[in-house]
Amino acid sequence: MITLYYGLVLAASLVCTTIYMYMWHKHFDTNFTLIFTFVPVACIGYFFSSIAQNLGEALFAQRITYLGACFLQLFIVESIFNLCRIEIGKWVRTAMFLLITAVYAPVLNVGFGTSFYRSASFEIVNGRGILTREYGPAHTAIYIVYMLFFIIGMSAIFYTWIKKRQVSRNVLSLLVLPYVITVLFFFVIRKIISEIDLVPVGYVLAEIIYIIIAYRVNLYNVSDTVIDSMVRDREIGYLSVDFRRRFLGSNSTARKIIPELRDKIIDEVLGYKPAERKIRHFLDSFEKDEKDNTFAYTLHAESGNPDDDRIFNVNVGYLYDGGRKRGYIITFTDDTANRKYIRLLDTYNEKLQSEVDEKTAHIVEMHDNLIMSLAMMVESRDNSTGGHIKRTSEGVRILIEEILAENAMELDPEFCNDVIKAAPMHDLGKIAVDDAVLRKPGRFTDEEYKEMQKHAAEGARVIHEILLNTEDESFKAVAENVAHYHHERWDGSGYPEGIMGLDIPVEARIMAIADVYDALVSKRVYKEAFDFEKADRIIMEGMGTQFDPALEPVYVNARPKLEAYYKNQG
Repeated sequence: MITLYYGLVLAASLVCTTIYMYMWHKHFDTNFTLIFTFVPVACIGYFFSSIAQNLGEALFAQRITYLGACFLQLFIVESIFNLCRIEIGKWVRTAMFLLITAVYAPVLNVGFGTSFYRSASFEIVNGRGILTREYGPAHTAIYIVYMLFFIIGMSAIFYTWIKKRQVSRNVLSLLVLPYVITVLFFFVIRKIISEIDLVPVGYVLAEIIYIIIAYRVNLYNVSDTVIDSMVRDREIGYLSVDFRRRFLGSNSTARKIIPELRDKIIDEVLGYKPAERKIRHFLDSFEKDEKDNTFAYTLHAESGNPDDDRIFNVNVGYLYDGGRKRGYIITFTDDTANRKYIRLLDTYNEKLQSEVDEKTAHIVEMHDNLIMSLAMMVESRDNSTGGHIKRTSEGVRILIEEILAENAMELDPEFCNDVIKAAPMHDLGKIAVDDAVLRKPGRFTDEEYKEMQKHAAEGARVIHEILLNTEDESFKAVAENVAHYHHERWDGSGYPEGIMGLDIPVEARIMAIADVYDALVSKRVYKEAFDFEKADRIIMEGMGTQFDPALEPVYVNARPKLEAYYKNQG
């Protein structure tokens, strides 16, 4: 009969745990899960004690029972602190864990030492095993710690009831019940009814109350419930990366918006496929100016009909781990309906829009001519690089043609056109270099060379200001990168940032080869032009140290066209 009782109590505890697991939500307090784990553990100990046939089995059951009972006190107190929104330091949590562990440790020694049970004997009476024991000081210590934790927990509930209005009174009332029940059954009921131990019944009742608390508590966690509701109802996609552009994860909505993410491996660095390049651009813009954190992303329809395209608002922010910034979170919110409504309004102004487009195209053309004129003006100040802009731009075009012909780096045509268009702007930063340095008829001193190195970062700044309000965000990013990083080296020894490898934007890596090749085969005030063989040897020796080794076959295939072009320039 006793075994049946403990078996039913164990079954009831497992049913409660099963219900909790069915209800489980990612925002549930971890201590809830531990409570629903350790209650069945304690009940298993009681069940084993009822079927024990000798002293060893009975003591083993006691170890299991006290394992559940001891650590339940810790998890209940910590759940109270969390539900009452009372912050406690890590050292406090650690101290409580160590205290519980310390009082439980003697339990493991029952049958071998006398600190917990001074003595213990076992006999079977009327078919039922009876464990008789004399308690030691360690057992008294458990009682003291139980009461200490009870006082701490009840004090936290009382304090919250008085001081905090943003904590549900219903939850606080429910919190009192499981604590009072477990303590009442442990210290009082078991003394009154000695024939059968009702403590596990108290545990099951506590489980039932915690199920009610778990059902209610997430409704009060406004930030979590609102975020979940918004993500579900508005189909918000999100992905995260760390500060080194390593992919950390995404939700299913983001993977629908950006199919490339389906094959993306966690911790893999974002590459240069079209969608990943756009994500890089969003991050680059946000890093330069945290206010520049909103963008647009178009998901083109498989039908090819622009009317079926979906347009998303993109927002970039920091990814926090507690109070620490660990990376970036990028969210995508469907804005297609608003955009289509705007398009509908635009149909009433087609004529006006046509005129605006015509004028805009003219402005863009003037804008491009102004930039090119500015680049030519900068070049005219430098008496050592006449024709450099024209030649390097052609060199970039030749390299890009080979990349597209061989599909060497999975670069889309739009990006390649942006690189060719941006090439003439790579030395715009020289506008800020002093004439005495820029026009010096000879090699630079160390100080002069440092002055000249400033042109890379300055070029990026100038381009950023010139293209500040452009709608072509992709071109803006490419142009800035070409100017900023075309003197970086694959091994990290370049300037101005000293970045290395794949951290160097691909457009800058392409520009670097064209820039150095022109410097080698062209006459400068400090050197004669190198022949093609020597220039080629220097370029090839630089693969893997100065240049991206992945561009080596591209350069090798482009070399005949480069030589032919430069021969015609001679």
